Amino acid sequence: MPSQQSAWGPDLLGDGYQRSTIPLGPDPDGEGEIEATLVRYSPERPLDPPTVGPTAVLYVHGYTDYFFQRHVAEHYAARGFRFYALDLRKCGRSLRADQTPHFISDLSLYDAELDEAVRIVRDEVGGGTVLLTAHSTGGLILPLWLDRVRRRTGETPAGIAGVVLNSPWFDLQGPAYVRGVGTAAIRAIGRVRRTARIPGQGIATYGTSISNTAKGEWDYNLDWKPLNGFPVRFGWLRAIRKGQAELHRGLDIGVPSLILRSKLTKFAREYGPEIDVADAVLDVKQIQRWAGCLGERTTIVPVEGARHDVMLSSAEPLATALRELDLWLDWLQAHIQERITQ
Repeated sequence: MPSQQSAWGPDLLGDGYQRSTIPLGPDPDGEGEIEATLVRYSPERPLDPPTVGPTAVLYVHGYTDYFFQRHVAEHYAARGFRFYALDLRKCGRSLRADQTPHFISDLSLYDAELDEAVRIVRDEVGGGTVLLTAHSTGGLILPLWLDRVRRRTGETPAGIAGVVLNSPWFDLQGPAYVRGVGTAAIRAIGRVRRTARIPGQGIATYGTSISNTAKGEWDYNLDWKPLNGFPVRFGWLRAIRKGQAELHRGLDIGVPSLILRSKLTKFAREYGPEIDVADAVLDVKQIQRWAGCLGERTTIVPVEGARHDVMLSSAEPLATALRELDLWLDWLQAHIQERITQ
């Protein structure tokens, strides 16, 4: 069991942001003591929370990522939500010296920080319900966690009202025959050489598109989110493929979900302007294909001109994505109200 979280203190994002660590004890993957980090946004004059539906948001990042998207926190706060974000073990604020960034051998190990983060958030908002939101690999981790809780307890985790997934990673990129042969190799090598690097990685196309140190407009810590990404390890990708196989067999997350994705995919080894208006990381057709495996009611919105992280798109597609998010949040509140009155 995780030990007591630390007191809230200032966060690197500046005014209104605080952070607290969640100690998780010895790493099951043998890399010393581990912890997760919870970030919260507390504006000087918070608005009243919604009267129906979720009152707080918990955000989970993807691979080679951490929480830095202030505009997302502030958008939710403008609707009255209390906003929280979780840097998972060995990621971003939670990464410690001599640890392998983002490495985990089984995605179910994340249950420890997810369980604790939801408990903390619910305690802080007086038992109110929580909207979960996640990007890319986080968009695989969260549904699997929800499904495990439902299978373990027979019901949706207490206080979870809905899920927003931003370009979730539902399948390995590439043709079916490559995924089949490649997955067999990943499973075999990942079992015995867990932290060995997979060759052929390190493409900086997407990072170049978003970072203000290159062609993009977003400011973030390149030590925690390098332009060419962290090396992909066989054992980590084995855990991902296991999780994706579970998703493909069908989950039951128990709550409605919104999936935001780009309308197009554009893979390239070198940056070009076309990278700024497409998903340069994932195949959006795969997102569309497997979205129905979440169970419950699912809304899928392709956003014209969006990047892989839809919330790091240029001004026009970002505005579209936020507008679609607001429309869905309005629908979710009405849906919950209707169920209450039935």
